Amino acid sequence: MVKDIDVLVIGSNVMDLISYVERLPHKGETVEAPSFEMGFGGKGANQAVAASRLGARVAMLTCVGNDGFGVKTRANFVANHIDISGVLTGNQGNGVAPIFVESNGDNRILIVQGANTELTPEVLLDKIDLIKQAKVIVLQQEIPMPTNIKAIHLAKKYNIPIIYNPAPAHKLPLDVLQMVDYLIPNESELTAITNMPVSTVQETKSAARRLLSFGVANVIVTMGERGALWMTAGQKETLVDGQNVNAIDTTGAGDAFVGAFAHYFAQGESLDAAIAQANAYAALSVMARGTQKSYPNICSHVTKEVQA
Repeated sequence: MVKDIDVLVIGSNVMDLISYVERLPHKGETVEAPSFEMGFGGKGANQAVAASRLGARVAMLTCVGNDGFGVKTRANFVANHIDISGVLTGNQGNGVAPIFVESNGDNRILIVQGANTELTPEVLLDKIDLIKQAKVIVLQQEIPMPTNIKAIHLAKKYNIPIIYNPAPAHKLPLDVLQMVDYLIPNESELTAITNMPVSTVQETKSAARRLLSFGVANVIVTMGERGALWMTAGQKETLVDGQNVNAIDTTGAGDAFVGAFAHYFAQGESLDAAIAQANAYAALSVMARGTQKSYPNICSHVTKEVQA
């Protein structure tokens, strides 16, 4: 079958409500925020936009709210050349994410799921023709877990590779882990899944091996300025060095990595090349404020140059 969709993202969308602060307030304290912005976010939507801006043919399966934020989010998908045949409108408000970005670029994020909770397993069955058209399916954990589990079973049924970003962090059922082709956690998510420390590269490798022992085929750990680690059940280990960039806002960097990796994977790049280029793209994203608006529209040769 000829696949019309490079990357199908089944996941969340939210409206980001971003406050930029010198530091976070202590308990009972009020701190002035020098600036505030609104933008489009949600891990699923971010990953879809990143892949699309790199040139992938992307479709989104999500549920927006029945409010102004929902209308704007749908329009944002269209503006980013994303297929919206799988974008539904729910019976409640759109998801929102209050985000606090400190002066060093570190961020703290809260999620109000809103209409994302209405993306049920039954929706996937209604959109089965869309699912069949995908070269790769990308999942995260800001939608109901039964929906993710159903998506994984459908992907296996139709021989579609699965990229799974276990974020927000919480433990996964073992049978889910065993069906995932590419598990992409960051360090905090890796700790949440394995209950193991990851303060050093060696500790990160040990925790990744724990996941491999559960039956995961490939574990790719994003480590911020330390780069990315890829380990396989076949004992392959690849450490991609981090990029030396001036980090202004790290919000959405992990999603930039996942979306870029999905794009390069769907294009048939080697896994080494896909990971290295995704790492470079994520590094570019932290050099500007915002989430999706920090994702550059660039071709693959540009990320290769940044990597050099």
